[in-house]
Amino acid sequence: MNLFQLRAFDAVAREGSFTRAANRLFISQPAVTGHIKALEEHYQITLLRRTARRVELTEEGTRLAAITRAMFSLAEEAQAMLEANRQLLTGRLEVAADGPHRVMPMLAQLRARYPGITVNLRLGNAQETLAALLSEHADVAVLTEVEPRKGLYLQSLGPSRICALIPAGHEWAASAAPLPIDQLDKQIMVLREPTSITRRTFDQACSEAGIQPRVLLELDSREAVTEAVAAELGIGIVASVEVSHDPRVVARPIAGPGLINQHMLGCLERRRELRLIRAFLDLANQG
Repeated sequence: MNLFQLRAFDAVAREGSFTRAANRLFISQPAVTGHIKALEEHYQITLLRRTARRVELTEEGTRLAAITRAMFSLAEEAQAMLEANRQLLTGRLEVAADGPHRVMPMLAQLRARYPGITVNLRLGNAQETLAALLSEHADVAVLTEVEPRKGLYLQSLGPSRICALIPAGHEWAASAAPLPIDQLDKQIMVLREPTSITRRTFDQACSEAGIQPRVLLELDSREAVTEAVAAELGIGIVASVEVSHDPRVVARPIAGPGLINQHMLGCLERRRELRLIRAFLDLANQG
């Protein structure tokens, strides 16, 4: 069995691209292609499908990728342990986050302290972010309202409050005082999808308070909610850490119980002491 061929396959499986796999391994793209072609020909198996837009794993490729990911993750852990006393001059950190607002200042701190570190940031919803961490597609993740589980290390990044996002010309926009949640009863609102953590927290608080907003639109991004509010299609909601400096909208905290979300920084417990992950966790503590 040729480990170079397996390493090339693992890189393509992780990156979904021959070009990015070559960059990851610091070899040429033809070399990556040659390794995988030799692997497929030797074992008379098709591991990848090349489409116009990306590379997809076959069923056999998916099964092999699960093995190579575990194998090379252990190799990476062994290398990290052996290099634990070296300075953090180079390296690559895979970061996932369920929103940009918390993670960007942390990445700025990392760059200031360790300018040689390369960061790959993937943004997604809460479920996608947690899945990336648990599947080891991410080394660390910024998460909201995540449940503790065995094998997952979590440290607090602090809370945020749910705010009402109001068009700048609305009569409620003149005040910065908290908005009582009962004011939103029967109000037309534009909200994130029901699986959004912010939406779930808001819905639960409304249910407990006996409030029934009229949901006109459900949107799949914070940016879309902001645009809908700016167009005066309704009132939106946003976490206090996500409030943007957009003159078209005003954010007011919503007063009422159950409108707080807790934000966490997480990694797999068994990888917590890897030098680069440890450095990132320490920077977050200092912040």
